[in-house]
Amino acid sequence: MHDAHIHRYFEVHGAHRVDVVSSRERRTWAVVALTAAMMVAELVVGSWTGSLALLADGVHMATHVGAIGLTAVAYGLARRWARHEAFTFGTGKVYSLAGYTSALALAAAAAWMCVEAVLRMVSPEAIHFGEALPVAVLGLVVNLASAKLLHAGHDHGHAEKDSGHAHDHDHDHAKSAHDHDPNLRAAYLHVIADALTSVLAIAALLAGRYFGLTILDPVMGIVGGVVILRWSWGLCKSAARQLLDVAPSLADTKLIREHLEAIDDVRVADLHLWELGPGERGCIVKIISSEPRSAKFYRDAIKSKVPISHLTVEVHRCEDEHCAS
Repeated sequence: MHDAHIHRYFEVHGAHRVDVVSSRERRTWAVVALTAAMMVAELVVGSWTGSLALLADGVHMATHVGAIGLTAVAYGLARRWARHEAFTFGTGKVYSLAGYTSALALAAAAAWMCVEAVLRMVSPEAIHFGEALPVAVLGLVVNLASAKLLHAGHDHGHAEKDSGHAHDHDHDHAKSAHDHDPNLRAAYLHVIADALTSVLAIAALLAGRYFGLTILDPVMGIVGGVVILRWSWGLCKSAARQLLDVAPSLADTKLIREHLEAIDDVRVADLHLWELGPGERGCIVKIISSEPRSAKFYRDAIKSKVPISHLTVEVHRCEDEHCAS
């Protein structure tokens, strides 16, 4: 009897999610192709001219290609398996796994850049500044173009309502207008870091060519390595928090508890809030009350305070005769 309703439910929510992911996936692959071409140019010219700053930016580009490439692959896999019954809470954790792997690769590349810079300080090599400068400038242009592509794909979620769902096990893929995909935002910030590294490479080449400050070239290589290390550490922490189901916000957890316990004589016996994936949160709440209301009432109360994608509310009547007192 409910088959038609179930079919419509998944068509509305599932199709919207796949469309958004497909759009971001296409933009991400465009950025990968663009930066891969620039990466090859910088590595080749950097090796030929002897510029470590240019090589460092090329390596940074390579790590960027790897990181964003993993993001694109994650979008594809998540889209392909979005409705597979084996994934209990969906495929959002695919993004976290890709991000964590990317962070480890970035850290290794950053360490190599720093070691290479120190070796270059010990044993300096000649640098062809005139040939290296145009490539470095082109690298900056590519980074800015990539940032524009990713920013254009950073669209807002659309609020949707499921007015006919009457069970206490609620799925709502609605998002507020201010929710963004943290996976895509991380990629965007990484491109900005790439642009900063390109600026440092240009500054080092200009200082070396016109002022003879060749020491700045390896110094900028170290700076670039530190930028990658900091970014990879931040990505590693955020991805690990999702993989380990760490509560995304203790403040939100407290808000849910306090809001519920302000209703009648409600006591929250159990509360779990965790991230399912980009912009998706899960929550399980167990409520005890002497005169409990419907699960829908408590569910609506929770969602009026905190956006939840997958919300389960378990309601129990207190059998103790002193509960109401």
